[in-house]
Amino acid sequence: MATDEPMMAGMAGRYAGALFELASAQNATAAVEADLGRFEQMLAESEDLSRLVKSPVISADDQAKALGAVLTKAGASPLTMNFFNVLAKNRRLFAAPEMIRGFRSLAAKARGEVTAEVSSAVALTDAQVAELKQTLKASVGKDVTLAAKVDPSLLGGLVVKIGSRMIDSSLKAKLSSLKTVLQSST
Repeated sequence: MATDEPMMAGMAGRYAGALFELASAQNATAAVEADLGRFEQMLAESEDLSRLVKSPVISADDQAKALGAVLTKAGASPLTMNFFNVLAKNRRLFAAPEMIRGFRSLAAKARGEVTAEVSSAVALTDAQVAELKQTLKASVGKDVTLAAKVDPSLLGGLVVKIGSRMIDSSLKAKLSSLKTVLQSST
């Protein structure tokens, strides 16, 4: 799958593209995307799982067995389980988060959507998410899928990334800008 997106040109992009093609061929894109979302959530919530995925010391076979057990318990589809098994065997688990972003990007593009990565100081409410989606849809002219994360260091406001564009309305950025202005005026 040839692409002009820089993220998709690297190793993680090739794996994401291969998974997307297989999922599309099996009409399992939505199921795989849901599996990847659950895995990403488990990865964020479990230091042990994160250590398992990132550690070069743990053997590929041990990683594959452990992930197989975790994914089976999570109810992952056979395609998703096979994908993670291949990642473990090829020693590529460390890049799984980037592959998940790539897969989501390809799935959203196939649906005619764009994905926006949103960082906020606190978790957004459902109403805020809906309003942000509408505002971004009006701006980009396409449906928008949000990949939200909480970053308390922002203090307040949002950082929104859509493709290569970034909108930083965080309090942290505004304070940094004010600090720069004050330093240059003295």
